Amino acid sequence: MNIIMLLPLIAGFFISYLILPKWIEKAKNIKLIWKDMNKFKEEYVAGSGGIIVILGFISAVLLYIALKTFYFQSDETTTKIFAMLSSILILAGIGIIDDLLGWQHGGLSKKLRIVLCLFAAIPLMVINAGHSDIALPLFGKMNIGLLYPLLIIPIGIIGAATTFNFLAGFNGLEASQGIIVLTALSMVAYFTGYGWLALIILGMVFSLIAFFIFNKVPAKIFPGDVLTYPVGGMIAIAAILGNFERVAVFFFIPYIIETILKSRGKLIKQSFGKPNKEGGLEMPYNKIYGLEHLAIFILKKFNKNNEKNVVYLINAFQIFVIILGFIIFRKNIFLF
Repeated sequence: MNIIMLLPLIAGFFISYLILPKWIEKAKNIKLIWKDMNKFKEEYVAGSGGIIVILGFISAVLLYIALKTFYFQSDETTTKIFAMLSSILILAGIGIIDDLLGWQHGGLSKKLRIVLCLFAAIPLMVINAGHSDIALPLFGKMNIGLLYPLLIIPIGIIGAATTFNFLAGFNGLEASQGIIVLTALSMVAYFTGYGWLALIILGMVFSLIAFFIFNKVPAKIFPGDVLTYPVGGMIAIAAILGNFERVAVFFFIPYIIETILKSRGKLIKQSFGKPNKEGGLEMPYNKIYGLEHLAIFILKKFNKNNEKNVVYLINAFQIFVIILGFIIFRKNIFLF
């Protein structure tokens, strides 16, 4: 680790921060705007801002590679990094297609999303990323050989990429969740001896921080699937490259719960709340079909049921899960 390696993180932040206002203006001009569903008064916000986050992230990663190549004269991890970049770009491409088709009109079909996301797993599969030794209950450690790249990698990337956008629809939620989860995984990568991976993950975190400034309540821009697919996919990719799959799955518990709750509504119930005149949110359905609805239900008991507090409560739960994960897996994480 060297202080000069902070340059890619700074570059990722400022590239995103400086270009986002231009994107907001351009998106409005071309009518790439979406209704803010959690506001009582009809408001429209610039869409697909995640494309700028991806631009900032790619810039950060390429600068990192340049520093490693010319300053440190090392290319030890370059293949893995380019495989990760390839996967992220494929997921971003799928996301922007989904955005342009429009979620209100159904977007890509669920089956087609899964098929397309499978292509995002191929770069990791062809370099045989990760380790095929896995721990199984009752059986202990087992080497599953080719099953790891051919089965575990695609399942992990498809699962994380397609479910990360389930917990969404509130100003700042997707961005803040990405910041929290990826920062935690960056810490895991560092403490398990993958310093290079920690820095790559932070490249996305810093770009997300810049985006959050414009995306928090009241949002000036929405991320779109062009952001949620790559961020979800990156969680799986980081776990694969860093060999800490179990930790990542544990950190992903809120999304597993969200998927279960969404499944109760056959994946068609929306996450949004029902805005009222006072600026608060009411339950949109009689039953709970997501952590967002559960948060509204809990906050209403304290008369704090507004959009910002819903995001805070979900983030607090995510942080609790992460802290619990660090405690449970401490022997696997703090190796030095």
